[in-house]
Amino acid sequence: MVDHAGYPLGLQDTAAARPIHPFALRVMHRLNVVAIVTLISSGWEIYDASPFLPFTFPGWMTIGGWIGGTIAWHLAAIWLLMLNGVTYLSWGCATGHLRRRILAVTPYGVLHDTWAAMRFRLPHQIGVYNSVQRLLYFGVIAVGIIAVLTGFAVWKPVPLWPLSGLFRGFFISRVIHFIAMTAIVEFILVHVLLVALVPWVVPPMITGGRLRRLFDDIARSRPPKAAWPSACTRCSCDPDTLRHQ
Repeated sequence: MVDHAGYPLGLQDTAAARPIHPFALRVMHRLNVVAIVTLISSGWEIYDASPFLPFTFPGWMTIGGWIGGTIAWHLAAIWLLMLNGVTYLSWGCATGHLRRRILAVTPYGVLHDTWAAMRFRLPHQIGVYNSVQRLLYFGVIAVGIIAVLTGFAVWKPVPLWPLSGLFRGFFISRVIHFIAMTAIVEFILVHVLLVALVPWVVPPMITGGRLRRLFDDIARSRPPKAAWPSACTRCSCDPDTLRHQ
């Protein structure tokens, strides 16, 4: 049995009180923004103090003012990121968020959604991650863990010599750390670009949104059942079930 919007009866009532983006997730997302922006800008200042590539970052893109102050900002942000990350992973496992939204990805799904996106035919549903998004979120979590580990290997290469040895020494650890940071910056740029292209996802990210409102919007956008066309030209199909009569 379905309602006027074509959804199973009772689904709206069941999900009415459930936000699209839970409060805990929104708080952790905002803390991540603060931590990562601070880490990137202070990390660029640390890099400028001893660059290993033929360029440096302009001063207006960095924070700290001097190497001691920059390291203090960097360390404060990394502890915030680590505590927030552990909280997110624990919350995600306990609530099933990771299993439902991040880990439910298959190679076929990634290829299918990538091909659909390349043809601009990939539908977007608020609160639902497609396979490409799930892969990117899983990837940025993995890259973040690598960035933290290599950061400690660079910070304390002697006391943490097993960790430094795992990444083949101080310099290689620093290079991997820089690459991980670059990957995170690229993820952020893509993330912001997609949000700009799909601006209606912003209000639920701020307020949490409600599934009932989402269902009502979908219902208003669909024509009355009497106006629905037949599902095929060979016979008359039931629009609710799309089954041949």
